[in-house]
Amino acid sequence: MLRTLSIAASGMQAQTLNIDVISNNLANVNSTGFKKSRADFQDLLYETLRPAGASASAGNQVPTGIQIGHGARPVATQKIFIQGNYQLTENKLDVAIEGDGFFEIIQPNGEAAYTRAGAFKMDRDGRVVTSDGFLLEPELTIPTDTVSLSIGTDGTVSVLTAGDTEPTEIGTIQLTKFSNPAGLESIGRNLYLPTLASGDAIIGTAGEEGFGTLAQGYLEMSNVSVVEEMVNMIVAQRAYEINSKAIQAADQMLQIANNIKQ
Repeated sequence: MLRTLSIAASGMQAQTLNIDVISNNLANVNSTGFKKSRADFQDLLYETLRPAGASASAGNQVPTGIQIGHGARPVATQKIFIQGNYQLTENKLDVAIEGDGFFEIIQPNGEAAYTRAGAFKMDRDGRVVTSDGFLLEPELTIPTDTVSLSIGTDGTVSVLTAGDTEPTEIGTIQLTKFSNPAGLESIGRNLYLPTLASGDAIIGTAGEEGFGTLAQGYLEMSNVSVVEEMVNMIVAQRAYEINSKAIQAADQMLQIANNIKQ
C-alpha cells in the first residue's frame, strides 16, 4: 500500500506537467507562428517478484511473471511543427512561410535565432526587424522614398521608389531549416535556438530544395486547436482525479490495517 501511494503520486505529478503544457498551448492560441507542445510520458522501473520463465514444479516453467510498476514520469515536451492557419493582413511587411523553413533573426548579443513569425516592421533606419527590434538576417533596408514593396514567393524583395517607373530588387529573404526541428530550444518571443539534437541550420532559397514558399500580406497563426486542447485538458483532469482516488483508497486500506485489534 505504501507503494501505491508513491505510484499514484507520480501519476498526479505527471498530469500536473501535462496540464502545464496544455495551458501554455491555450495561452498562445493567438501568438503568431506559435507551435503547440505535447507532453510525452513513460513508465518507471518495474519490481520483479517472479520472473517469466522461472522453473515450477515437475520441470514446468512459469508462463508469465509478476512485475509491479512504479508509476509514470514525463520524458519529453515535443514541439509539433505542423502548419498553422493563415490570416490575411494585407500588410506589406507581413510574410508567412508555406511549408518548411524559418526566418533567421539576429539577437542583440549577435547570436542567431530562428522564428516562424513573419510580422516584420521597419525601424527608424528602414531596416526590417521583428516586433522586439531584432534584425532580419540577411539585413534588409527599405529606402525612405519607397512607394510600393513586393516580396516574391522565392523571397526576392523589390521596391518602387518615387520617380522610378521600374521596381528595383534590394535583397532576398532567405530561409533556414533543420533536420530535426523538434530538437530546437524555445527561448520565448517566438524564437528558437539550435541544439545538438536539432542539427545545424541549413540555409536555402524559398521554394527550392524542400524549402517552403513565402506569402506576402499573410501571417501564419498558432497551430493550437482549442477544441483539441480542451479535450486533452479533460482527459488530464480525469487522470489526475483517478490517481488521487488511488491515494485515498490506499489510505483507507492503511487505516483498516491500523485498526485491526490484536
